[in-house]
Amino acid sequence: MEEVERLTERTDELCAKLQEEHKKRLALEKRTAHSDRIVKDLMLQRDKTVREIQALHAKKGESSATAEGQMHITELSCSEIKEATNNFDHSLKIGEGVYESVYKGFLRHTNVAIKKLNPESTQSQFNQEVEILSRVRHPNLVTLIGACKEDQAFVYEYMPNGSLDDRLGCKDNSKPLSWQLRTRIISDVCSALIFLHSKPHSIVHSDLKASNIILDRNNVAKLSGLGVCRMFNDEFRNTTTLYRHTHPKGSFAYIDPEYVMTGDLTPQSDVYSFGVVLLRLLTGRPGFGLLKDVQRATEKGCLEALLDSSAGDWPAMQAEQLARVGLRCCEIRRKNRPDLKTEVWTVLEPMLKSATNMLCSLSFKSVSEDLGGVPSYFICPILQDVMREPLIAADGFTYEAEAIREWIDSGHHTSPMTNLELLHPTVIFCRTMPSALRSKNGCRQMQINMLALSPWNFEMEICCVLNSLTQINLHKQNASVLF
Repeated sequence: MEEVERLTERTDELCAKLQEEHKKRLALEKRTAHSDRIVKDLMLQRDKTVREIQALHAKKGESSATAEGQMHITELSCSEIKEATNNFDHSLKIGEGVYESVYKGFLRHTNVAIKKLNPESTQSQFNQEVEILSRVRHPNLVTLIGACKEDQAFVYEYMPNGSLDDRLGCKDNSKPLSWQLRTRIISDVCSALIFLHSKPHSIVHSDLKASNIILDRNNVAKLSGLGVCRMFNDEFRNTTTLYRHTHPKGSFAYIDPEYVMTGDLTPQSDVYSFGVVLLRLLTGRPGFGLLKDVQRATEKGCLEALLDSSAGDWPAMQAEQLARVGLRCCEIRRKNRPDLKTEVWTVLEPMLKSATNMLCSLSFKSVSEDLGGVPSYFICPILQDVMREPLIAADGFTYEAEAIREWIDSGHHTSPMTNLELLHPTVIFCRTMPSALRSKNGCRQMQINMLALSPWNFEMEICCVLNSLTQINLHKQNASVLF
């Protein structure tokens, strides 16, 4: 009986402790649930804060976007810039100006041009160039890839053919520019200026010269050197005559005389510089004293003697038209200079179409001869070389894949061959046909890729290939054709 009583008491004690532990467990569960709610609330607050930060970044990014679309500028570190240029190695310097030095660099597996402002340059100049290039995008304006604020350096797309100044001087034994190419370059520069001068944000380059016009691998001209340009903001939108009083900057041979006298900068100041560039392309001569020489030759009817013979035989009527346009652009008084969009472009547009068609025809002939009689079907109209990966574009012509993609991605909406607008920018890969070997003497292999964009294109390309293979077989008896 005593043992039973002790066990009963012990059992009661254990039951009481169990109840206490149960109560503690319930309390802990409540505290855990409360903590979970606190954690969830904190996570919601964190997500809300992140969204607010992203909204602020997006709002900040909108200030550097154009009306046509936003353009992001990549921020780069000093170490990346120095590594890309081998700590600004002098052997990599490809250009030098009053305000900057330009180096060829290799950044993130890509060839780039890195412009570093001189120590004398101000921070405002750096900020202005970033602001301008982040607001505008055009096929004939250089593309800004990134910038380093600490080093005051800009990273641009690399332009293999250098500046127009170098090409006019045939630097590094480069080939002289033909008159057809010069006509296209004049049109490219005019197109870029029309875009810059257009409202609501009219931009004056103010330092247009041959060294600030650079050529890509296809000799398409692009304007650079926008560090000293001026943007006319909202207060200037509704004015008929845009101007801004500022201290004259730029190269003396290209600078607007009225700008020097008054300090008033207007879009017509760029028109004067454009006229000097045009006359330089026409004659191949330096800018100093060029205006008087062309004016004297035009009045005496002996302009032909002043033309650059290395460009080939300029058509007499076209050369005279260009000379008169250049002289009008270089009028001392601004009000006598022509409007680029309504007057100059109407003269250049038909010249551009004619020169482009002739340029393609001549290029096909010369390249075919250089490559030992290779049919034109195998030659890319843009690269002027045998195609390895041909694609058919909307204009019905065949191009090297890399070249036509670069042409379209750079903002061109027209055909490189006809200069007519492309119906669509799509190029599609298809099955690859086996290659045709030109000979057994080590000549390169030609691989033809077919794009079945339409039955007509497919049939046309088949005929071209069969015709080409026949010519190759006749030209080289040892050639073998694999099917």
